[in-house]
This record gives sequence, C-alpha cells and structure tokens, in this order.
Amino acid sequence: MCDTLFTMAKKRIGVHVGTAGGPWTAVQRAVDYGANTFQIFSSSPRTWKSGTVRPEDAEKMRALRAEFDINPLAIHASFLINLCSQTESVRESSIGALRAEVQQGLALGAEYLVLHPGSWKGLTRDEGLRLAVQGVEKAVDGLDWQGKNFEVLIENMPGAEFSLGGSFEQVAELVDRLKPCAPVAVCLDTCHTHVAGYDIVSAEGYEATMKLLGETVGFGAVKVWHCNDAKAAMGSKLDRHEHIGEGTIGAEAFRRLLHDTRFDHAAFIAETPGDESGDELRNVMALRVLSAG
Repeated sequence: MCDTLFTMAKKRIGVHVGTAGGPWTAVQRAVDYGANTFQIFSSSPRTWKSGTVRPEDAEKMRALRAEFDINPLAIHASFLINLCSQTESVRESSIGALRAEVQQGLALGAEYLVLHPGSWKGLTRDEGLRLAVQGVEKAVDGLDWQGKNFEVLIENMPGAEFSLGGSFEQVAELVDRLKPCAPVAVCLDTCHTHVAGYDIVSAEGYEATMKLLGETVGFGAVKVWHCNDAKAAMGSKLDRHEHIGEGTIGAEAFRRLLHDTRFDHAAFIAETPGDESGDELRNVMALRVLSAG
C-alpha cells in the first residue's frame, strides 16, 4: 500500500528526519518513511555551536535527492535564535547562528531555511520588528545568493504574548520588510495557526481564514506547511503537536488543506511526535491517504 500511495501521490509530503551519521543519511530515512520531501536540523537546535558542511557530504546528499526525487529540502533554524531579544548578547549570538545556518543551507543545496522570528519581551512590538529585520540584514550581509534556489521562510507562531509572527499580518509585514535584503517567503504551521485562534477546522472557518491569508501573506508566498495536529484547543496559544488526525484539528481539516489547489506549489512536512518506532511513517502515510482520498 505504501508503494502505491507514494507512486500515486502528486503532493510533496514529508517529515522532519534526523541526520545521525551525516546530513546525507537523512535522504534514505525520508525514503523509508514514504516521503518525497523532508526537513532537517543542520546542527543541534538547542546549542549555538554549528558544524561545517563537508563537500563530500553535500555531494552525497545532492546525488541521493536526485536519485529518489526528494525535494524540496527544508532546514529548520536553531530554536535559540531570537533576533529581537532585548539582550544584545543574545541578538549578536542569534545573528551569528543565523548566518551559519544560511551558509550551511547554501552548502547543502537546500531550498528553504525555516526561521522563528523571535520574542520581543521587554520591548515594544515595533522595536522587536525593527531588531528582527536588522538581525536578518546583518546575518546575510555579503553572502552570495546568485544562482541559488534558496529562501528564508518566516514561520508563523502560536500567538503567545511577545512572540513576533503570531498573526498573518505580522508575518506579512516582516516578509515585506525583509525582501530588500534576502530571498524570503513563508512557512505556516497548522498547529500554530490553530492555537493562535484561526479556525481551520470548520469548512466556513477554513474559508474565512484562507481569505485573510490571501489578503495578507498571499497564497504564493506559502512555500511549506508544517502539518501538525494539536493537543491544545483553538486559541489556547499552547504549541503542543499531536499525530495527524488525533488532535483538536482532526483529519478532515488536513484533507481540506491537502486538496486546496491554492497550495499545489507547497510542500507539506510533518513535525509530529516521534516517540515510538514507526511514528514518522504513520504520519506521512496519514497525510498521503488524506491527500489521495
């Protein structure tokens, strides 16, 4: 059944996978999970330290991706990065870490780098937005983007107080202000969207939410959907991921999203819990079944 679904599926559906043994090993893991797109961390997401991409590893990854037609590749930036922190030392470390993430993404031939904008606690929202923009500008200054199919994706947040990017309007404003300095687009997370208070569960609510999305971010700007069901209620601001179809969002909402032709260009990548063996496969297959039916 897995082979049939993989062959029939037109959507780019995948999952976040590990890179133990080298970044190129993630490609085979993605294939084993029935994915034709995937996301990785380029280094530990909870430390400032970043590794160096070995040319031979990058070449192996490119060759395997071409062999199995696995694309796009998204890299998720470190969770420590907070470009709008009130603390200067954190901002400086974040700028350095983001620059390293971009350099690794370019070296690996990734298409996307997914970035959390950060928290402006202790500042005003406008100050936080200004610092975030300045941080990205400094991080990418002087880097060679020519001929590279690579974009930084601003991810929407769960809407918690002081979190930049908690609304579609904030994401759209940040993208607009970043366009002069870097190729930038958007990653939307279903769990974040849901707990931020946007209704994607009911048919009427979904259309109202998509209308607002089209008027702010724009459908074409959404390059990746992080497909995560939610443990918490809509509007709760609590970012707790659940397996596809087993949370407060539910399977039908994912079916609706996967069949929405306005996102035919986008990749759908699960970041669901991977506590037990087989969790990645079952979530990818759940998305494939919903996409096919």
